[in-house]
Amino acid sequence: MQFSEHWLRTMVNPALDTHQLGHAMTMAGLEVEDLVAVAPFFQHVVVAEILSADKHPDADRLQVCKVKVGEDVLQIVCGAPNARAGLKVPCALVGAQLPGISIKQAKVRGVESFGMLCSAKELGIATEANGILELPATAPVGQDIRAYFDLNDHTYTLKLTPNRADCLSILGIARDVVAMTGASLHVPQIVAATVTTTETKPVNVMAPAACPAYFGRVITQVNTQAATPDWMQRRLERSGIRSISALVDITNYVLLELGQPLHAFDLATLQGDLQVRFAAAGETLVLLNDNEVSLKSDDLVIADEKGPVALAGIMGGKPTAVSEHTQAIFLESAFFTPEVMAGKARRLNLSTDSSYRFERGVDFGHTRQALERATALVLDICGGQVGAISAVENTLPQRRQVSLRYARLVSVLGIEIGIQQVGQLLNQLGFVTTEAAGVFQVSAPTFRFDIAREEDLIEEIARLHGYDHIPALAPIAPLTMLSAPEAQRHDHAVRDLVSQQGYQEVVTYSFVDASWERDLYGNTQPIALKNPIASNLSVMRSGLWGGLLDTLSYNLNRQQSRAMLFEVGSRYHRHADGYREVLTLSGLCYGNQSPEQWGNPARAFDFYDVKAHLEALWLHPVNYVAETHPALHPGQSARLYIGERAIGWLGKLHPKWQQQYGFTQACYLFECDADAVSASKVPVYLEVSKFLPVRRDLAMVVAANVSAQAMISAVLEQQIPQVQAVKLFDVYLGKGVPENKKSLAFLVLMQDTYKTMVDEEVENITQRILEIWSTQFAATLR
Repeated sequence: MQFSEHWLRTMVNPALDTHQLGHAMTMAGLEVEDLVAVAPFFQHVVVAEILSADKHPDADRLQVCKVKVGEDVLQIVCGAPNARAGLKVPCALVGAQLPGISIKQAKVRGVESFGMLCSAKELGIATEANGILELPATAPVGQDIRAYFDLNDHTYTLKLTPNRADCLSILGIARDVVAMTGASLHVPQIVAATVTTTETKPVNVMAPAACPAYFGRVITQVNTQAATPDWMQRRLERSGIRSISALVDITNYVLLELGQPLHAFDLATLQGDLQVRFAAAGETLVLLNDNEVSLKSDDLVIADEKGPVALAGIMGGKPTAVSEHTQAIFLESAFFTPEVMAGKARRLNLSTDSSYRFERGVDFGHTRQALERATALVLDICGGQVGAISAVENTLPQRRQVSLRYARLVSVLGIEIGIQQVGQLLNQLGFVTTEAAGVFQVSAPTFRFDIAREEDLIEEIARLHGYDHIPALAPIAPLTMLSAPEAQRHDHAVRDLVSQQGYQEVVTYSFVDASWERDLYGNTQPIALKNPIASNLSVMRSGLWGGLLDTLSYNLNRQQSRAMLFEVGSRYHRHADGYREVLTLSGLCYGNQSPEQWGNPARAFDFYDVKAHLEALWLHPVNYVAETHPALHPGQSARLYIGERAIGWLGKLHPKWQQQYGFTQACYLFECDADAVSASKVPVYLEVSKFLPVRRDLAMVVAANVSAQAMISAVLEQQIPQVQAVKLFDVYLGKGVPENKKSLAFLVLMQDTYKTMVDEEVENITQRILEIWSTQFAATLR
């Protein structure tokens, strides 16, 4: 929000200088992002009138001017081509200081010159100039030019938080300055215009929930050629809005002054009654910026009998815009609810002052007054005949009472502040309050959309009391150790373990492109956002691979040929009770298995490298079962299980997606539930055996489709006390093994902690294992 300091001081003028006022606003939560003087420093420059302009005797391009500056007449040599008798101009007197120039008495080609006639560029109020600055004929001779142009002004730029829509106007800022300084508030007097014509325009609000209040009136016989007053132009320009025409400037002026967006229609272009309704499918509208937009069913429009004439609260239509030929207007002032306006302008790639305010909330209690204020300005500047107001009012938002406990306020702020002072601060804000037994019942005014709960009131007290008045005290609290259960790894420990294996952590958006969900996860119905920040961030992710692959592409495009990336973040799924958020560990490997070096030959990552990285994380037995996934190569993908529970995936990126991303090498991905990595076992003491272990190697012939892991699990499930480990160490296919069969060689390690195992015990256990494999897998000893 950018505005003129002098404009603000017409409503509230506290006993603070420019910088003190800026500091006070910042300390009250209205952060002053920028403070700039409207003109650089200069002095001794006055309004002057050229009485005569004669040719210089010794120079063709110079003129010798007689210039009146108050009571005196000076001789000044001037080279400007537009210098002429009767013209009023700025004149820098001898001794004047201009930006980069000191004015002295001088001789120019032998002729004495007692000053300088100035251009806008020489005064520092314009970047370019084609001659001296021409002033209106009404400019008073001798007046200081800084006073004439109001150049002792400054512009503030506030960085407002989204909840402070009430401060998107001079009146709103003035209210806050009054609350923080106690100065008087001087609001422009608004008087209802006298109706002088019977002409009206009926309005039918067909969407009352979206537009609870609509006011409009006809003004005929307006002079659209009238010039915008200089004072209004200056205030608009110093607020960052260029002057267009008197009627448009008036609507912009009221927008900045009162915070109420307005719109003026050319009455002659409107056909029949006006309607406030939602757009019908297929309707289009050419906007003031010449863009034609296709409307959707949730777009609120102003329409006449022919169709939409304006996009409600965002921008008017080109066909009904006021022009230099306009003779009568329909002036609109309405309240559109933030819920209906949110996101509509962004969807159409628009950003207007009106939509910015309506999305955050406009004061619905002063909609009619804003129309009356604009009417008065139109009559003063453009003239005209005023019709009666067409008003449609429905159920407006309710400002419910909010309770504020004094004890809670003191506890949160940590300072002593009197209960009477709390009531006074709330009253300064325009709140209606009652207090009983240390509890305030507070009703916020219509312009404060952000007051909804106790914490909002505590914030108001804190900022009015002054953040700089709240001492920075070290907290006093007992220091206690937080519990760290041994059966649970902390997220930081998981991150450390993954990083120790060479991975680098990334953080990506939880909002992703819908195409990622469809391609990588086969998710055709992802959780869509109602108000996405961008079209390619429109859904919630159901997995983290999309962000990792996008990060990999970013790095490959910057000559990084090797990557090991991981992320710990949430994925989101629909659930019977709504939605479910699952913390997930995900990662990828791409390029060579180790950085380039002389000691080892280059070798690309493979499936088993990534599997080894995962094995280093597990604290529970994990089974790898061959299954297919839309993102993974069908022959190199596995689903991870702990018991019967599926916890994740591991595999090679599908060739289709590898080609789509433009990867020249294979990319390996993994993803698993974070709690599966975090869950740990409490350490239990086991006596170290004093007796030697016994090893038996068993080569079994089984069907080609039998999983080695299934055979190992079958033995371990029997929980034979002496069996310490069963591991696969060889796979053989070829001569001596029947077709459609394979030979799996297992190492079986047996040990007893209490005695040396004898051959009979070893043989019994071995036979038991062989029986298990024979029964369950039809395995035979090779």
